[in-house]
Amino acid sequence: MSLQSTDQIADLITRIRNAVAVSKNEIFVPTSKLKAGVVGVLKENGYIADFEVVDGKPRGVLKVLINEPGSVARINEIAKVSKPGRRIYSSADDLPVVKSGRGMVIVSTSKGLMTGREAKKNRLGGEILVKVW
Repeated sequence: MSLQSTDQIADLITRIRNAVAVSKNEIFVPTSKLKAGVVGVLKENGYIADFEVVDGKPRGVLKVLINEPGSVARINEIAKVSKPGRRIYSSADDLPVVKSGRGMVIVSTSKGLMTGREAKKNRLGGEILVKVW
């Protein structure tokens, strides 16, 4: 397991997408505050079952339980929107709606990470990180 990644969110998203594709129910990822925040938003909205930060040396590990054993994953597709070479920013009025409201985007705002709906409600724009449905 590599400790360095150029784009830490893309690494997390790819690991989740690959785990869902092979019906794996948990993954382990090197932790960071941003990854924990993204996974926290996914948990609040019911896309993953649970997560926990496991301390370790030289860095802790984020244990993500995608779905309970024996159940189907709630994530159909997950994608990174903003990339290191091309950041995607949006105002509150222009935040995208995913799959007619059945999906969501995770936005990094000045008040922290939140869903697109919460950002619109709070009249906050920001960088669009992840699209999930």
